[in-house]
Amino acid sequence: MNPDASQYAVSIQYDRRLYREDIAGSVAHARMLAKQEIITEEEAAAICDGLLAIRAEIEAGEFPWRPELEDIHMNIETRLRERIGPTAGKLHTARSRNDQVATDLRLYAMRSRQRVDEAIAGLQKALLARAGEHSGVIMPGYTHLQRAQPVLFAHHLMAYFEMLHRDRARFAHCRDAADLLPLGSGALAGAPYPLDRRFVASELGFSRLSANSMDAVSDRDFLAEYHSAAAICMMHLSRLAEELVLWSSQEFGFISLAPRHTTGSSIMPQKRNPDFAELGRGKTGRVYGHLMAILTTLKGLPLTYNRDLQEDKEGFFDTEETLLSTLEIFSDMIGAMTVNASRMEDAAQRGNMLATDLADYLVGRGMPFREAHGVVRRASEHARSLGKEVHQLTLEEYRRFSDLFDSDALEISLKGSVEGRDVPGGAAPRRVQEAIAAAKARLEESFDT
Repeated sequence: MNPDASQYAVSIQYDRRLYREDIAGSVAHARMLAKQEIITEEEAAAICDGLLAIRAEIEAGEFPWRPELEDIHMNIETRLRERIGPTAGKLHTARSRNDQVATDLRLYAMRSRQRVDEAIAGLQKALLARAGEHSGVIMPGYTHLQRAQPVLFAHHLMAYFEMLHRDRARFAHCRDAADLLPLGSGALAGAPYPLDRRFVASELGFSRLSANSMDAVSDRDFLAEYHSAAAICMMHLSRLAEELVLWSSQEFGFISLAPRHTTGSSIMPQKRNPDFAELGRGKTGRVYGHLMAILTTLKGLPLTYNRDLQEDKEGFFDTEETLLSTLEIFSDMIGAMTVNASRMEDAAQRGNMLATDLADYLVGRGMPFREAHGVVRRASEHARSLGKEVHQLTLEEYRRFSDLFDSDALEISLKGSVEGRDVPGGAAPRRVQEAIAAAKARLEESFDT
């Protein structure tokens, strides 16, 4: 092949990371061939010993990678022949690179899920720790990025715990989707040998066998699901990143990020930019792109295997790296940030944050909510014209808008507001403490069935 054309087809620069899975699959396949008397025990032993020696070479950085051999499979098989001679050729009995690579990818996806689950749990633990440390801090809650109602800072952080918990459930499903053995499907039609596929599945940790050989060698749905789960998780991280960027600005001043998570300006010496949060927000787009790429790759493929499927790996590996590194950085960023509680509580005092509580006060005295809403809206506009907050009006001023106001209306406060949200899932301190305790227990639960 023309060297330029040959280089176009090479994948070893990224699929070499499948070496553990490829060798594990080959060892299990060789043992099964011997068990079924398709090759001898001696041949299987030589093959397995050679494969384990190759794994040691790779891990020691001594393996002679050869780009002209294109991929991980042919590099390992060729090296095996160099080490043990012609017996190496028997390893590929009853196997195709089509079912081989599908097996490798499924094994990798199953193990990747464990790495991702641990990383997500790490960020959840960081959020829980900060929520516990600042469980009594009141901050403005927002809608439309406008101050709306007071909430506990801990309640705000726990919202992200819940998002991440759903992400862990999605990745558990990804593992289940990948947990299916393709090996034994051959190129597309199965193999004319008495294979024991259940033995191979048991050796590799698969709980199920593929039911259709044509589907098995061409299915990459499980990768699309992985990309989808990763994209949703990155979306959650991007939302958190946006809040960290806002909160660390001088306009908000709710937090300060640790120096290791900010960088300076090349021209403005006073600046400390929240670059790591911004990078997490920006990297979300590349994960979205990989999701669209795998969907686009798969959408026009006739059964069964097509070389287009070589494009399934590079984006997959990049998505995994991007997600894991972002989770690690964010865990450290949350753990190291400084919380400015006084600035949060001062902000919660402004923006007519207690207007809804005043409306609820009137409802408690018999006024329909829609009417109470209008009364407090007019009172808020009056307070604004005086340069006041609505809760700073006098009783006489309140009564200009409704005779139902009494002196106890002057007792409405931020603390009373959050304490009043005493419903399951609400922002009341008691409920937030319950949520934190329950979350700690949920962290110890397994998503695996």
